Amino acid sequence: MIRLARVGARKQPFYRIVVIEKDRARNGRSIEVVGTYNPRTNPATVLLKHERVAYWRSVGAQLTPTVEKLIAKHPAPAPTADETPSKPSAPAPEPAAESAAGQAAETAGESAAETAPESAAA
Repeated sequence: MIRLARVGARKQPFYRIVVIEKDRARNGRSIEVVGTYNPRTNPATVLLKHERVAYWRSVGAQLTPTVEKLIAKHPAPAPTADETPSKPSAPAPEPAAESAAGQAAETAGESAAETAPESAAA
């Protein structure tokens, strides 16, 4: 279940949006914190890990009505054209390794070119 857990001081409410087993106490041990909600700011501040909320919903976690309203008011930002999906790609070769190999080849080529004229002249 995804619900609010109050963590603010007296008369200063602040909530964590948590994934927690249904039978646990309101502020009991949670499985994961997936966001925060601060109703004292104007407008209220809601920070969510949308990908984690989507994951927990996909495995069957239910939302409380309050959390459902908060998520509806603050939907996940739409991915832009510049952003690619978070699918890992093949690691790019390190430029330092390429430049070191290229410098070694150039150094070998220069030393071979320097010794070749000497042997041809002799």
